[in-house]
Amino acid sequence: MPQLCYQALQDAGYAGYLLRRAPERVLQFGEGNFLRAFADYFIDVMNEKAGFDAKVVLVQPIAKGLSETVNAQEGLYTLILRGLRDGAAVSETRVISCVSRCVDPYADYAALLDCARNPDLRFLVSNTTEAGIVFDPAPRFDDAPPSSFPAKLTRFLYERYISGLNGFVILSCELIDANGRELERCVREYIRLWKLEDAFDAWVTEQNTFCSTLVDRIVTGYPRAEADARNAEHGYADALLDVGEVFGLWVIEGPAWLRDEFPAAKAGLPVLVTGDHTPYKQRKVRILNGAHTALAPAAFLAGRDIVRDCMADPVLRGFTERLIYDEVIPTLTLPESETRGFAVAVLDRFANPYLDHELLSITLNTTAKWRARLMPSLLAYAERFGRLPSCITVAFAAYLALYRRGKRLENGAMVCERDGKPFVLRDDAWVLEFYIEYKNAALPDFAAAVIRNERMWGGALAGLPGFEAAVTATLEDIERNGAYAALRRVGEAAR
Repeated sequence: MPQLCYQALQDAGYAGYLLRRAPERVLQFGEGNFLRAFADYFIDVMNEKAGFDAKVVLVQPIAKGLSETVNAQEGLYTLILRGLRDGAAVSETRVISCVSRCVDPYADYAALLDCARNPDLRFLVSNTTEAGIVFDPAPRFDDAPPSSFPAKLTRFLYERYISGLNGFVILSCELIDANGRELERCVREYIRLWKLEDAFDAWVTEQNTFCSTLVDRIVTGYPRAEADARNAEHGYADALLDVGEVFGLWVIEGPAWLRDEFPAAKAGLPVLVTGDHTPYKQRKVRILNGAHTALAPAAFLAGRDIVRDCMADPVLRGFTERLIYDEVIPTLTLPESETRGFAVAVLDRFANPYLDHELLSITLNTTAKWRARLMPSLLAYAERFGRLPSCITVAFAAYLALYRRGKRLENGAMVCERDGKPFVLRDDAWVLEFYIEYKNAALPDFAAAVIRNERMWGGALAGLPGFEAAVTATLEDIERNGAYAALRRVGEAAR
């Protein structure tokens, strides 16, 4: 079977959209599954439907990467997007042709710096993981290349500056707060560390736009179990085959003129350019991530293992819907029309028939997730309505019930049991040590110790009227009758 390339597509009779030649207008730090299913997909559609006419140069972010494979396939790869849309299962296949090549700066650093001298280059995109945007004082200006991503970017910007060319729109996709602003802060640190001239510092400010962004798409990557069947169906071997969910959203905090220069709206894509991405991040964190964090402990204790299966159960789905629509959405700042539509899409995503999202994997670091994703909704609801939100309160009790299953610590995890079978919970070491210390305490004492733990929650939960009593009563109910019965009861109380 031939390897994917333009000739192989022609021989296979591929009739979809392809862009063989265009200016290299985008440089992308990162060649992994996520960006290829997200940013590169959007760029490919903009090329087809909005005349964007851009090729993307990928930059391999670490010493071992995909540059040889990308270049062997002439930048081409097959993307499969699948899931539920308006309740109906969909699966879409597209060959992405916006990538021109992949540069390996560890093998050919000059090739990366050459890109800085390309007058057509306008956009820089990055996703170098959450650990990628950090200031590390070790890299030097003349390293080839500097080790950290912000150091590489600073050196790249300097090469652009001394070439006398205009700057870039920089789209940071790392999963940290204010990613664009944090990346710019790191660049400033390197300018000071390397004692670069004030004129360059001013050029960075005046000629470049650092955009914080919110990215949202689940990408499962190379479908190992079905790759051979897919390749046989397509008529070529694709080592870069990529799979993601059909849902996607890219919120870019940037100036209004960017809507014309980056014509995603013209192409009908779910890309929003706004002056403040914060409300959209709040919406995602509290609805999508909050519902995951609330559902996972309770549903796992109820004997479920996969998110999709929970959506087929009327009790578990009803609990999730009530939590989102009745308790989270009323606390958000965006108009209800924007939050309810997002919620519908979230429930479709949870029910995705192509995605086996394990509940146990969602429980990773539940304590910090609960504080960031659910506690703000809990406090805002109590302040607005003068009462506790029933589902969020039950969710907290289920979280306590799950962590109370801990038997011992082993290899940095807490070994627990469900129905006589072991499973492990992973969280910060001090969190797990706390739960092991209190695992044999009486339920009221256990609940009080957790709620009053200032390292976990500050003083917010201890000072919430009625919360400790409600959590203790629900925890006792779960211990006596099971999590499923507790979830059914909170649903029945709503009717």
